[in-house]
Amino acid sequence: MEIKARLWQQAKDAQAAARRLAATRTAVKNEALLAMAEALTDEMPEILAANDEDCEAARRRGMKNSFLDRLHLDEGRIKAMADGLRQTAALPDPVGEGIASTVRPNGLEIRQVRVPLGVVGIIYEARPNVTADAAGLCLKSGNAVLLRGGSEALRSNRTIARLLARAADEAGIPHGAVAFVDSSDRQAVNVMLGLTGLLDVIIPRGGAGLIQRVVQESTVPVIETGAGICHTYVDAGADLDMAEAIAVNAKTSRPAVCNAMETLLVHEGEAAAFLPRIAAVMEKRGVELRGCEKSRAVVSTMAAATEEDWATEYDDLILAVRVVRGIEEAISHINRYNTGHSETIVTRDLARARRFQQEVDAAAVYVNASTRFTDGLEFGFGAEIGISTQKLHARGPMGLRALTSTKYLLSGDGQIRL
Repeated sequence: MEIKARLWQQAKDAQAAARRLAATRTAVKNEALLAMAEALTDEMPEILAANDEDCEAARRRGMKNSFLDRLHLDEGRIKAMADGLRQTAALPDPVGEGIASTVRPNGLEIRQVRVPLGVVGIIYEARPNVTADAAGLCLKSGNAVLLRGGSEALRSNRTIARLLARAADEAGIPHGAVAFVDSSDRQAVNVMLGLTGLLDVIIPRGGAGLIQRVVQESTVPVIETGAGICHTYVDAGADLDMAEAIAVNAKTSRPAVCNAMETLLVHEGEAAAFLPRIAAVMEKRGVELRGCEKSRAVVSTMAAATEEDWATEYDDLILAVRVVRGIEEAISHINRYNTGHSETIVTRDLARARRFQQEVDAAAVYVNASTRFTDGLEFGFGAEIGISTQKLHARGPMGLRALTSTKYLLSGDGQIRL
């Protein structure tokens, strides 16, 4: 009952703060974001010390390297968090932005404008950077936020959230607008999922298990974000140097993130030339390859891929490889196994590039570029609250506008409906 009462009070305070924050001037919000960024860099040693404790505890529990990579902070990552806050401050304020307007034949004026969602609950796993990204984006878009990070990052998140909330308060943001669930009790998630009427939306960020739990159990509306089974398709006649560079980047630059490639599809006409060279590069970088029968006929060192491999988000240095007859089979495979995240084709053929972008069902569909660009910072959003893989309200990297709803403002001079 203690955790339930505490979260209810935090949500209640956040709701009160959200009403005031919705009317807070842009200049005040921007000053707060800059102060929050400064707090992160000024108190970097404290953040790093807390993160070292989290990482050491995770290593003792035998957590995977991919997990440790998501958990780990260093000076560069903290500076990137601060830069994200500064970039968010520099972006236009979406609150009050006009979307459409019309005047009806009876003289009634109707305007549609952007407004905050209200109180946003964020449930996330071992990514301490989410604490800063979510707090910054919610504040700028006029929303209060209730943050619940994974227990493995509790020390890091606690420190970051405390610094951000203090800086926001001192800059004039309503108290309670940035709230952190300071508990490792798993019951906290259950409580949040039932805060209907206090939370306006919940956004989960993490693995498929967490996301599905939130989607299935929440009575609060949910924006589903991203597990990423992302594909790269190397088309007939593709520039193989380009294909190699894109595939290597998509798989190895940071394999533990959701926009990393998990499956490589290769046109059968390019398999003999491309597969040996890409296998050599990937194996040199520590990537385990799991291939279909046709792939293994070209590169015998590949392990045999199973049906499960096509449907797995590895978040690790593992890559499934399949040879396909052409673009139709590639699109069919992608639309069967993908999670609606990010897909790319490497091709010289404009017609096939257009077909790929039209027929592949995903939030981001690329031509001749790595899927690793699906990111709020890379899209110019300052940061992101997550990458939505659903189709209602928001899709793809969620920046400031994705954290708003709309309202209609109507003005008349005495009109009545007949």
